[in-house]
Amino acid sequence: MNGDTLHSIGELARRTGLTVKTVRFYSDQGIVSPADRNPAGHRRYGADAVVRLDLVRTLRELGLGLPAIRQVLERELTLPEVAAAHAEAIEVRIRVLRLRQSVLRAVARRGATAEELTGMHRLARLTESERERLIGEFLTEVFGGVPDEVFGGVRVGGEFAGVARSLTPELPEEPSAGQVEAWVELARLAGDAGFRELLRGLTEGEVAEGVPGSVPRPGLAVLVGELAGPAVAAGVAPGSAEAAGVVAVLLERYAGLAGAGGVGGVGGVDGVDGSLRARLVERLRAMADPRRERYLELLAVVNGWAPPRSSAEVLDWAVRALAWAG
Repeated sequence: MNGDTLHSIGELARRTGLTVKTVRFYSDQGIVSPADRNPAGHRRYGADAVVRLDLVRTLRELGLGLPAIRQVLERELTLPEVAAAHAEAIEVRIRVLRLRQSVLRAVARRGATAEELTGMHRLARLTESERERLIGEFLTEVFGGVPDEVFGGVRVGGEFAGVARSLTPELPEEPSAGQVEAWVELARLAGDAGFRELLRGLTEGEVAEGVPGSVPRPGLAVLVGELAGPAVAAGVAPGSAEAAGVVAVLLERYAGLAGAGGVGGVGGVDGVDGSLRARLVERLRAMADPRRERYLELLAVVNGWAPPRSSAEVLDWAVRALAWAG
C-alpha cells in the first residue's frame, strides 16, 4: 500500500477488523478524519487512518475511554503517561473485585443471610481510616477508660499500650483474598459486645492481680503452659493422681500471683480455699474462650504473621484437672 491510496469506510473496516458502524462513529467523533471525499460525497481515508484505528482498537481493548484516547492521539498526553494512569485505575478495580470476591466466598462458605451479606460487604469496603476507628473503639473499650479506684490506683493506659498495639490488625495496601476475608470476620468479632466484655474481664483480672500484661496475662498463661503443657503432652489424665500434683503446684503458684495484687491476702498452699480455686477456673475458662483464640488466628492472617500456637487443649486440661482435684 502506498501513501496515496485512499480507502472507503468499508475498506477501512476490513483492514482494521472493526465494523463499518464503529469506523463511522470514530470518524464522526474526530478520532480519524477523512482525507478526501469522492464525487458522490463518500468519505475516503488515508493510510494514517489505518494506523490510528489500530491504536484506538488496542487502547479500547485495554479499557481506555475515548477522552484518554483522544488525548494520546492529539499528543496532549504521552502514551506512557496514559498507560501508567490506566494501570493504576485497573489496580484499584482489581482491589475492589478482590473485596467482592472475598465477601462472596465467605457468604457461600457460611451460608450467610441477606442481612449478614450486607454487613460483610460494608466491612470489606471500609477505608483505612474507618478500619482504624473501628479497631480503636474496640481496643479502647477493652483497655481504656477504667476508673483507678476499681483497680487499686493502677493506670491502665500506659501499661497496656503495647498490648493494644500487638492486637491491632493492619490490612496491607494490596491484601490477598484470604486477608480480606480474615479482616471481615475479625471486624465482626471486634464488634461483638460479648467478646469485648470477655476481653474486658480478662484485662480487669490482670490489673487486679497487679501484673498488667497481655490478654491473657503472660504470667498466668506461661504458668499454665509450663505446668499443664508437659502433662498434656505426656497424656496424663485430668483425674489422675499425677494431675492432682500438677494442680497443687498450679494453685500454690497462682496464690502467689493473686496475693501479690492483694486479692484475698492468699499466699501458699495452706491458704488456698475454694474461692481462689473458683477464681482460677473462671480465669482459665475465659482464656479458653474460642473467640479469643479465633481473634488471634485472624489477626495473624491479616498481619501476615505466623499462625499462633493453640493453647485450647492445655487450658481445657487445666480446667478439668482443677475440677477433679476440687
